[in-house]
Amino acid sequence: MKVPLLDLKAQHATIKDEIQAAVDTVISSQYFILGPEVEALEAEIAAYTGARYGIGVASGSDAILLAMMERGMGPGDAVVTTPYSFFATAGSVTRTGASVIFVDIDPVTFNMDPGRFEALMGGLTKNAASPVTAGGAVVRGVMPVHLFGQAADMASIIETASRFDLFVVEDAAQAIGSRSPAGNAGSMGQMGCFSFFPSKNLGGFGDGGMITTSSEETAEQLKILRNHGSKPKYYHKLVGVNSRLDALQAAVLRVKLKYLDAWSEKRKANAARYRDLLTARGLTSAAGPVILPARIDGYRHIYNQFVIMADRRDDLRGHLSRADVGTEVYYPVPLHLQECYRYLGYKKGDFPHAEAAALRSLALPIYPELTAEMQQYVVDEIAAFYEGTK
Repeated sequence: MKVPLLDLKAQHATIKDEIQAAVDTVISSQYFILGPEVEALEAEIAAYTGARYGIGVASGSDAILLAMMERGMGPGDAVVTTPYSFFATAGSVTRTGASVIFVDIDPVTFNMDPGRFEALMGGLTKNAASPVTAGGAVVRGVMPVHLFGQAADMASIIETASRFDLFVVEDAAQAIGSRSPAGNAGSMGQMGCFSFFPSKNLGGFGDGGMITTSSEETAEQLKILRNHGSKPKYYHKLVGVNSRLDALQAAVLRVKLKYLDAWSEKRKANAARYRDLLTARGLTSAAGPVILPARIDGYRHIYNQFVIMADRRDDLRGHLSRADVGTEVYYPVPLHLQECYRYLGYKKGDFPHAEAAALRSLALPIYPELTAEMQQYVVDEIAAFYEGTK
């Protein structure tokens, strides 16, 4: 049996006629950049997340970059985030000239550890007349990541951020539809940043992104920044970038958005089946080789990925590859150990939970069209590896 990590063709087959009709409408209109389709998607995503405004941009990476630009980040400023994430989390901050300060993850959720964030802020220099600083940079914001579709503990993070007068930007690239007790992903901070990369739960036919906010002033500033800083056209109030969502992507995403909750529920059902199958084989016991993703009361996990922690991860992945089971490692090198961030002075051992996750994490297929038979095959192969029968 062949089980790919992701099968976009299977999903497309169920909605191809609606997609084609939506694309044909855009082609007939000949309105390809921004316009009515993008405005409609912006309103729909805002309503879905619980924010007041959505601002369509060219990618999830640009969403973070523009959020940082809107906050005026630059040399001498710093943002706190985690070292266990996709590169754009930190890279988009660095592109503004600002610094990143890392804080370790919670080993259960893989998200920012609120206690370590609070301890970091409390340990940085502060006096009554100056803001919190680190290495000469002013710490102005925090960017928690809702990793793999599991929302971060935003109530605790926001409480600490408020005490230190920090803005909060959510990296929600993998988390559209996820929730924490504090609210929906993308609605809790000053801004939320989403990606519509094709592999996401809500994925387009290319790159695309969205920023959500409930501030009218922030929304207007972002619309100017995404369009070369101009308003009206050719009159530049700011130095912005070219990061406009195109109408074809918006049309595709509007069709898919109608199915998003149903797809997320299927992912949730697949996750539950994995739990049952892996547990039944004795792989997840206290001394077992597999640790399952966390389930936390009051949270909605949308399983953008189903990531296990596995003993002998690389050997297991090789075995599954030979059995035609697709997997992926998210992420093999934590950000603080990436070559481009060597100048920050971090070293191996500084963030042990992020480093441990990088060594053991393995994403299994979890897409909505995955069948029970395919999941059984995946688990049988995992069990065969650890039982030494293959």
